[in-house]
Amino acid sequence: MKHPKEMTGIEFLQAMAAGHIPRASISETIPMEMKEFSVGTAIFMVKAGNQHLNPLGGVHGGFAATVLDSVTGCAIHTLLDAGIGYGTIDLNIKMCRPIPKDKELTAIGTTINMSKNLGISEGKIVDEDGKLYAHATATCMIIHPNK
Repeated sequence: MKHPKEMTGIEFLQAMAAGHIPRASISETIPMEMKEFSVGTAIFMVKAGNQHLNPLGGVHGGFAATVLDSVTGCAIHTLLDAGIGYGTIDLNIKMCRPIPKDKELTAIGTTINMSKNLGISEGKIVDEDGKLYAHATATCMIIHPNK
């Protein structure tokens, strides 16, 4: 297997999903199971639990924000060459309905546009019937190594 720095973005994510390299530690705090990656697309399974509740007993908005930041960023990552990085510079989220606790949901990120320096993607969190819980658009800065 290649060293992670020698992998393209999609190779890196597929290796992580397969357990060949460690997952991002944020997935311990916000349970996100990487399910599928294809060019320009990332799909995660997510489930909020008791540890994600706000003081009123609902799932904190930070749960959806973190999931959407992750899935939109990974959609961009699938298009990057080896050694190229990215960072979110803008994330706009619409909470459409409360995220339910203890219900498995699907998060889907899709790339909308890529250029040399910016990637734009969108993400959504849906249930098994396609009901929309949250939607986001993201802009990511493409980070080229110093030469």
